[in-house]
Amino acid sequence: MLQLSIFLENAKGRLAQVLNILAELGVNIRALSLADTKDYGVLRIIVEDAEKVASELKERNCVVKLTPVWVLKVADATGGLADVLNKLVDQGVIVEYMYAFVEKANEQAQVVLRVRDEEIMKIAMEKLGL
Repeated sequence: MLQLSIFLENAKGRLAQVLNILAELGVNIRALSLADTKDYGVLRIIVEDAEKVASELKERNCVVKLTPVWVLKVADATGGLADVLNKLVDQGVIVEYMYAFVEKANEQAQVVLRVRDEEIMKIAMEKLGL
């Protein structure tokens, strides 16, 4: 799956501006994470048709990068995430960052993972049946 990473200046209202653009485009954000540094922030989002949304944002002078990520379904229960991560670590997967959201309709958590090596993750997913 592709994630949009949108780089934002640390300026009053900049996040709201980008969210307003996404709303005007009719984009439904399925998951998001916001990280910041002293000078800028990175809004990471999961949306449908990420390539199209990235193109439309670039046309509106937004700095956007597409990044491959993995979305895993995890039991929404104590230890559910730890169990999955332990299995991935045993397969040699190194997680660079992650964020999660809960889908109450299915009582599952969904975890977005960015990993260091896509091929190792692919092999681990196949081996573990995740």
